[in-house]
Amino acid sequence: MTDYAATIRHLEPEARFTIYDNDYATLIWHDDTPKPTQAELDAAWPQVQYEQQRAEIETQRRNAYTQEADPLFFSYQRGEATEQDWLDAVESIKARYPYPEAP
Repeated sequence: MTDYAATIRHLEPEARFTIYDNDYATLIWHDDTPKPTQAELDAAWPQVQYEQQRAEIETQRRNAYTQEADPLFFSYQRGEATEQDWLDAVESIKARYPYPEAP
C-alpha cells in the first residue's frame, strides 16, 4: 500500500499538504505546484520504498562498521590483526545487511 505522505515528501519536499489516514481522497493540496495524481504517487511508491529501505540498511551498516570493522582496521594498522580479519568483518557486515533489489 502506498504511503502517500512519504511519497509526496520525496517528490515535492517543500510541498504543503494535508492528508488523513493515508487516504488519497482526503489529500488537501496547499501548494502552488500541481497536485500529484493518485496514479503518479502509486507509480513513484516502489522507488520511494526502495530508497527508504536502502537508507535503513546504510544506517545499520554504518553502525556495524563502527562497532565491528573499524576496531579491526585499527588493530590491523597497529599490526595486532591481519588485513584479512578486517576484510572478513566488512564482508560479514555486507552479508548481514544486504541492499534491497532496485525496483
